[in-house]
Amino acid sequence: MHDSNHEPGNGFAAFNLNSSIQRGIRAAGFVQPRPIQAQTIPQILKGRDILGLAQTGTGKTAAFALPVLERLLATRGGSDPRVLIVAPTRELASQISEEIRLLARFTGIKVATVFGGVSFNTQIAALRRGPQIVVACPGRLLDLINRRAVHLDQVETLVLDEADHMFDMGFLPDIRRIMAALPEQRQNLLFSATMPREIRGLADKLLHNPHVVELDHTQPLKTIEHTLYPVDELRKVDLLKHVLSSDDFVSAIVFTRTKHRAKRLAQKLEKSGHRSVALQGNMSQGARVRAMSGFRKREFDVLVATDIAARGLDIEQVSHVVNFDMPNTTDAYTHRIGRTGRSGREGKAYTFVTSGDYGMVRDVERRLGSSIPRRKVDGIESAPIPTARPAANNRPASKNRRPANSRPATSNRPASHNRPASSNRRHRRYRQAS
Repeated sequence: MHDSNHEPGNGFAAFNLNSSIQRGIRAAGFVQPRPIQAQTIPQILKGRDILGLAQTGTGKTAAFALPVLERLLATRGGSDPRVLIVAPTRELASQISEEIRLLARFTGIKVATVFGGVSFNTQIAALRRGPQIVVACPGRLLDLINRRAVHLDQVETLVLDEADHMFDMGFLPDIRRIMAALPEQRQNLLFSATMPREIRGLADKLLHNPHVVELDHTQPLKTIEHTLYPVDELRKVDLLKHVLSSDDFVSAIVFTRTKHRAKRLAQKLEKSGHRSVALQGNMSQGARVRAMSGFRKREFDVLVATDIAARGLDIEQVSHVVNFDMPNTTDAYTHRIGRTGRSGREGKAYTFVTSGDYGMVRDVERRLGSSIPRRKVDGIESAPIPTARPAANNRPASKNRRPANSRPATSNRPASHNRPASSNRRHRRYRQAS
């Protein structure tokens, strides 16, 4: 979260934000704006809609939080929320709220967070205290709207964060119902790591002449070292223990395909002496909070998680991401490994692959634009994995641009099976508008 690696300059002072917000920025340890902040904050202050194509960990929250706080301080409002931020998971909603509260600590602006898995009464009480900002997960927000516990007719700014993940989780119908409860005249900020067809359609309907910020979002961070480990299924646990015993290990997020597998693996690691904890969908909200809090505080050094549970987590100093099970899509691979190598730090992404994973290995290598090094551990080996030669038309996205006036053909392929090139398709007209 801290940007201490940047050289001091005009920094955030260049945005001429309210002095109480600038105090919050200093208290948060921010020094220089990150690229997405520099490119979005002035435009949001002007009232522009935003389409931000960037991964978690690029500084998105401050990019929309700071100008939103400034606009709230600049004009008075009633007791109903004026800013609505919608996020796909409880963990991400909590992280967003935590960072906004940190930045707003000297402003008097109140933030309420609403998501499922906890009592309605506590959240209704928070809403009655008149928060200017509400951070919500779609399902619980709709329940509160139906109970008339929250009124959204004064919302001036809507933020949809990780829109592609909301689609993955089936939330788009809920998002449309929420949008119907909002005033037509409002500012809309949409952030997404990828642009599948459905999110492109949502952006078309939601955004008006948006300013587009695109941060090489299809490519994993350049601070991450990728490695493939060929391994038999029955030797994965042994291989994982070997990886976790390395000298450069600090902490790891280990991804599994299912929640039951995550729970069992965390238990096995605990028995073998590792401080491990699972994070998966069947856990109560209290257990999820304890797991995340313990991992952040270094009470645990291994977090075993599923994709749904860990999407959007922003935790510093995760030295390793281990794909215990190969992800099902190239987007999932990019999101998983993006949990390490953050804020300029180096990280390692290790993927365990069996003979049935060859096809996905090829797809991931095409996405990266290069082959991933193979590594073996003596005594824990399997048949070698074929090396995929990246196709000429699947270079990294930053070098694979279409002319601004060309409109990509719409694919009927389901979003969960998009080929690597599919996330390179853009709203070309947005480029011209911005």
